[in-house]
Amino acid sequence: MKKVSIAFYCIAVAIMASCGNQQNKKEEIMDEREQYRPQYHFSPKSGWMNDPNGMVYLNGTYHFFFQHNPDSTVWGPMHWGHATSTDLVHWEEQPIALFPDSLGTIFSGSAVVDKDNTAGFGENAIVAIFTHHNDAIEKERTGLHQYQSLAYSTDEGKTWTKYEGNPVLPNPGIWDFRDPKVMWHEASKQWVMTLATKQSVTFYASPNLKEWNRLSEFGEGIGAHGGVWECPDLIELDSDKGKKWVLLVSINPGGPNTGSATQYFIGQFDGTHFKSDHTDTRWIDYGPEDYAGVTFFNTGDRKIFIGWMNNWEYANEIPATTWRGGATIARDLKLKDVDGQLFVVSEPVKELETIYGEAGEEAEVTVTDAYDLTDKVKRFKGQYSLEFELDAAKDFTIHLVNSKQEEVVIGYDAKDNNYYVDRSKSGNTDFKDNFVLKATAPRIAKGKLSLRLLVDVNSVELFADGGLSVLSNLFFPSEVLDGLRIAAPEQLTLKNLKYQGINSIL
Repeated sequence: MKKVSIAFYCIAVAIMASCGNQQNKKEEIMDEREQYRPQYHFSPKSGWMNDPNGMVYLNGTYHFFFQHNPDSTVWGPMHWGHATSTDLVHWEEQPIALFPDSLGTIFSGSAVVDKDNTAGFGENAIVAIFTHHNDAIEKERTGLHQYQSLAYSTDEGKTWTKYEGNPVLPNPGIWDFRDPKVMWHEASKQWVMTLATKQSVTFYASPNLKEWNRLSEFGEGIGAHGGVWECPDLIELDSDKGKKWVLLVSINPGGPNTGSATQYFIGQFDGTHFKSDHTDTRWIDYGPEDYAGVTFFNTGDRKIFIGWMNNWEYANEIPATTWRGGATIARDLKLKDVDGQLFVVSEPVKELETIYGEAGEEAEVTVTDAYDLTDKVKRFKGQYSLEFELDAAKDFTIHLVNSKQEEVVIGYDAKDNNYYVDRSKSGNTDFKDNFVLKATAPRIAKGKLSLRLLVDVNSVELFADGGLSVLSNLFFPSEVLDGLRIAAPEQLTLKNLKYQGINSIL
């Protein structure tokens, strides 16, 4: 028996040593992360990324295409990069889908599943509709350098063929004539293209994706016009007032916090014209780093949105190493009634919970001056979710900090009724003089306040009041912001406080 005990002891020691080594290796891997590389947001393995393109769902797989320069970490000759996922969280980068050709580089666009073979490429073919951008023609200053073309895949996105009849929509003489987002309009039994045309959106229709006729134009005298309109998207959402059409339009510059942003309009679309129900300007995300976002095709009533997590004011200069640019977390878009008015809300997709890790929860916490959560979240290494509620909207600040005294401050200002993210002391902020240091968003909700933060090693996404007020922000500290404290000038009672680690997808 003594020999057996010794043997078991030796085995136990060996197992413990092995587990210890595995843990040490895991920590070493975490410590060797590429600086500023997001850990649970999509970013390309190498090269440059901007706009999401051609987002489409087919047979259990989400296809995410994106503007991509594989040969540099700054904007350049555009290709369509390609990544796939079965859960909107874990992304596997695929070979480049579309390369530049004699007609030009491959600018933004969309993709559809042609289930009825209207284009003749095959039943359930994925058809990409994109802008060709011709540099040689652009130099002639004729304004004819952008036009719309097709490519198709009959093997679920693995290989692509450019349509021999490209372009399918020539340029009528509009300098900015790009970013086609196509959907099937069931009521009129036709494909409808929503196209960015300078500072407006022009709608086109087609029975077969190849022949397009102009329907109408929207945008004059409404919305923000501080810059060119880009990457529109027309979707239908349910509400307590019945179905409504929502038109997303990105603008650069002219956003609420400098540079790039995406506005939206809620209204009606009859198959020919879009009419907005409101005249005020509304933003899908008030943060400086959510641009050119669009939704997936073929997801039914569920509308899933992803944006580019960057800003054209400084996109080419943000700190990076082998890559530059990434995506926001995938979000569900819905409509919510506030005092008789409908607003678009954004919520992180429920699939994100599949990579949630350890959690802590406290039903009620009284904050007198400050409440330090560092000991509870430090193990998350700057990757976690934080949630809480307040019975009434009162001033507070949330401080993401590190040992170098660098910090990002998220808060609510009751006097101005604004949420804000202040990154003025977040580390590297001087790579461009117009890098937004403090971004604000109006509080739209009334009464009880709720907050949800998604923190990654280089970003924070704030979803307030169920996604009515959203702020997406990047930051570039010299080391991970692994500390956390909540402060308030007056006594504050946090309810349903929850903090939860989020595991890396790399």
